Amino acid sequence: MLVLLQKAWIRPFYVLSRSIHSQYLVTNESNGTREITLSHEKTKNSLSLDMMCHLIEAINLNKNDKSLRAIVLSAKGNVFSAGHNLKELQSNTGTDHHKLIFNKASELMQSIIQSPVPVIAKVNGFATAAGCQLVATCDMIICSDTSKFSTPGANFGIFCSTPGIAVARCVPKSRATYMLFTGEPLSAQEAYDSGLVTKVVPATELDHEVNKIIEKIKMKSRSVVTLGKEFFYKQIEFNILDAYKLGEEIMVKNINTKDGQEGIKSFVEKRKAIWSHM
Repeated sequence: MLVLLQKAWIRPFYVLSRSIHSQYLVTNESNGTREITLSHEKTKNSLSLDMMCHLIEAINLNKNDKSLRAIVLSAKGNVFSAGHNLKELQSNTGTDHHKLIFNKASELMQSIIQSPVPVIAKVNGFATAAGCQLVATCDMIICSDTSKFSTPGANFGIFCSTPGIAVARCVPKSRATYMLFTGEPLSAQEAYDSGLVTKVVPATELDHEVNKIIEKIKMKSRSVVTLGKEFFYKQIEFNILDAYKLGEEIMVKNINTKDGQEGIKSFVEKRKAIWSHM
């Protein structure tokens, strides 16, 4: 359903409200927020090839629509995601199929990083192996105090190499190696103390906390947040001198956007900014 909202003091804009269901996902979009819920509980929301294809499609859907301001990844059941579906990794499925699965997993992670809007993981359960990778790749992670996170692949003869890429970029080396070498899970509090998650709240407050963060995002210019997110993921792999060099260019570009100038003008005039998202 497409609803046109208009007030005399607000530039007209469109709010898209819709719900899409499949055997893998439930996607609800309303007032600029798209929540994608993993809903394949019989496989503990495993990242099968079909699940990953559906996730990529849901994340990328109309991603350049200015009405979209944030994406939330959540899950049904007490397991956020158990990681790859091991049935798809048996030898009888073939090496080419295995390559396709890991290539698709990389594409999924890249779709989160390259999304022009913040992607928030809302975790109320166990995120393990590639499920932990999925969570760790998100821009922010809000979890319940009973959630757990692990990379236990070595327990099953498959070291969590690709999940470790995401985890190692979130937590100190000694904590990442503990997770990868022992397979032991981190509690929600341990994950927070390690820097893996953004906030830990009681399960009853999880939705409220995520909504609070999204409302803060919506107060900003979409184009400015998009520019900033793109720069963040570029500079994080640079040495500090190259990062500053690119940062100078981005700051000049940002200042000279329409919303960059509007932000400066609104500050000088002591008023609320009116964003064009350009």
